[in-house]
This record gives sequence, C-alpha cells and structure tokens, in this order.
Amino acid sequence: MRRLLLAAALPLALMACDGGGDPVAQATQEIAANNHARTVKDGTVSGAEVDHAAMGHDTHGSDGPTEADKLYAEGEAEMHRLMAAASGNTPDEAYINKMIAHHQGAVAMARTALANAKDPQVRQWAQGVIDAQEREIAEMRAWKPAQ
Repeated sequence: MRRLLLAAALPLALMACDGGGDPVAQATQEIAANNHARTVKDGTVSGAEVDHAAMGHDTHGSDGPTEADKLYAEGEAEMHRLMAAASGNTPDEAYINKMIAHHQGAVAMARTALANAKDPQVRQWAQGVIDAQEREIAEMRAWKPAQ
C-alpha cells in the first residue's frame, strides 16, 4: 500500500520539476526525496515514515522506527538495492528489471506480514500480494521486447 502511495505521488512530483508547478506537489517531491535519500543512505527511515511524511503526518517523533518498522527494514533496504542495481539496454528493459526488483520487495514485505501480523484481513491481503506479485514477476521475466 505504501508503495502505491509513493507511486501515486510521483506524477505530482514530476509536474513540480518545471519550477512553476503545484506547491503541494513540490512539497511532496521534496519530502519524498529527502526521506528516500535517508532511507537508502542509512536505512533509518521506514517506508511508513516516508508515507506519513509525504502526507504531512507526524510519525514517531524523535524515537525513531518502531519495532514493527524494524521487521521490514531489511527487506526494504534489499528492494532499494536491487532496484538501484537493475538496468536495461532500453527504457522498456530497465523498467521491467526495476519492477521485478520492486515486486520482489513487495513479496518480502508480505512474507514478513504473514509471519508477524495478527489481523486476519492483513494476513489475507499479504497472501494476495504474494500471489499477485509472484504471478507478475513470472510474466515480466517471460516478457520479450516487441520487434
């Protein structure tokens, strides 16, 4: 879900790049960029903090990530590492390779949720993410560029 929120904010952030864009989009871009940079750099900002900050919500204050956030930190860091390393000879290939890494991160997060979540609805959503993302990973791996 948080990845969807960040993905939804991306077009707004890109519109703000022209210098005269929407001030809300510009603020969202700045917050997301700062938090993402901190996440990638040292793993101290959780995905939940990025989402809450991008929406203008306070997170944990000065206490840092919660124990629950820490459960996901390793998978998030690995996803960011894999996405940054993924590339391709064309924009299409780069997109597919980066999305495979992104989906692998979603699967890892969902597996963490299955191992730790207590709410049946959260567990059901997590299983649904695993099923859908693994199917999409297989589809993307089987993709061949159009000639």
